Amino acid sequence: MCEFKTYETAWCPGCGNFSILKGLKRALEELGKKPHEVVISSGIGQAAKIPQYINVNGFNGLHGRAVPVGAAIKIANKNLTVIVESGDGDTYGEGGNHFIHNIRRNIDIAHFVHNNQIYGLTKGQASPTTGTGQITGVQTMGVLNHPFNPLTVALSLGATFVARTFSGDEEHMVEMMKEAILHKGYALVDILQPCVTFNKVNTFKWYKDRVVKIDPNHDLTDYFGAYKLAHQWGDEGIPIGIFYKKEEKTYHEKIQHLDKGLPLVDREINPLKAEKYLADFK
Repeated sequence: MCEFKTYETAWCPGCGNFSILKGLKRALEELGKKPHEVVISSGIGQAAKIPQYINVNGFNGLHGRAVPVGAAIKIANKNLTVIVESGDGDTYGEGGNHFIHNIRRNIDIAHFVHNNQIYGLTKGQASPTTGTGQITGVQTMGVLNHPFNPLTVALSLGATFVARTFSGDEEHMVEMMKEAILHKGYALVDILQPCVTFNKVNTFKWYKDRVVKIDPNHDLTDYFGAYKLAHQWGDEGIPIGIFYKKEEKTYHEKIQHLDKGLPLVDREINPLKAEKYLADFK
């Protein structure tokens, strides 16, 4: 078994990110991955610190830009296992545009979103997934907007793998991570996790009392069934598991020169070969 070492972190004691990091390490080890075969891309935020705490290749980019970095890495080297780690603000707020359009491309990456329903790094203002009416240090009169539903958005855009898990259930989380990594195409796993410092509403107990595993007989190809489940939230129960899964051509399979032959990173690059094309502009 390959050892994915972890390092000292800067997270608050009790943060849900600890179990996500542990689960990611387990998932990679159980899949038999080696550190040099894996790349994690991230943006800005507490979730985005993941690449700094595990010995794999990592790229820490700009706020909201974790997905395009991960997509570019996969396009350049199709042999790598590419994982995007980001928070609910990083992905669904600043990175919303990239979240939308890379789902449409169906690039073969696994996207793990640490969803604590708050901006933790910048001290507790509402994120796109914060509940309506919730009071924060910034929204002192309560959040006015409807919360963003990442699962219904992903489904409506044609995502080929949509799942949710809870950081308080390590076994379930590891299985969802493994399924997403093995899936051929874009795979979203929305991970519910407590922010013990800045979110006093969506606590560990709050999630624990509400999460419910999706019926194992649920048809993973049933789009409308998945959409209905994705709308379920709160006291009626919060489903966790795989909502939807289908096989579809990936971005690489749609473009022959990416799909066939060596990865782009291993191909010879000779700028002089462009001279014959430049001559057309003289």
